[in-house]
Amino acid sequence: MRRAAALALAALIVFASASLGPAPAVAATQQVMMQDYAYSPAALTIRAGDTVTWMQHDSAPHDVVTTSAPVAFRSPQLSAGQSWSYTFRTPGSYSYYCSVHPSMRAQIIVQPAAAPPQQPSRQPAPVPPAAPKAPAAGSTKAPAVPSAVPSSPAASPAPADAVSTQMPAQAAVEPPAAVPAMPAVAPQAAPAPVTSLDPMLLVAGLVTAVAIGCLLLLGSRRA
Repeated sequence: MRRAAALALAALIVFASASLGPAPAVAATQQVMMQDYAYSPAALTIRAGDTVTWMQHDSAPHDVVTTSAPVAFRSPQLSAGQSWSYTFRTPGSYSYYCSVHPSMRAQIIVQPAAAPPQQPSRQPAPVPPAAPKAPAAGSTKAPAVPSAVPSSPAASPAPADAVSTQMPAQAAVEPPAAVPAMPAVAPQAAPAPVTSLDPMLLVAGLVTAVAIGCLLLLGSRRA
């Protein structure tokens, strides 16, 4: 039972570390030896934020003085067994030497700090388009009604010796009966978008439940 609980806790820790993503880069510490009247290594490449520690192993005193650098620095004179550290924060080329023994020369190349890894952004789930509105049931288009009744032509004046004739009156045109209006049908509501659940959250919940169950069972057996 203890082994099962340990395995469950280990699985939970591994899943949590994978969910949090890779850890950011940590600054490093490099060492340069002052020995046999020389710097070792004489050429060193680091990144901005790293620290270099000079260790003195000669009986004669030595120091570190920049001759060409973006940021100048100078260390105190170091006796045998002493050390001195400097953190490089500005990228560039640093050339230095020992002011006590000018033949001792070395160089440090400082590169820009590595950019932290970017986690892929999660895009939201696409929302389904809303359903089109259904046409009202039984709706019909009313026929167009004539805007005006054609008028009878104007009677021209008859000559005096012409026989007067009486024109029959033109029958009035009745407009068609209006079509009864149908009750309006309310538009159907669009279905609510369905959001998908991340499967990794389900796995995390299951692993957490198993770990808690194993711990509770182990505690009850000890009691």
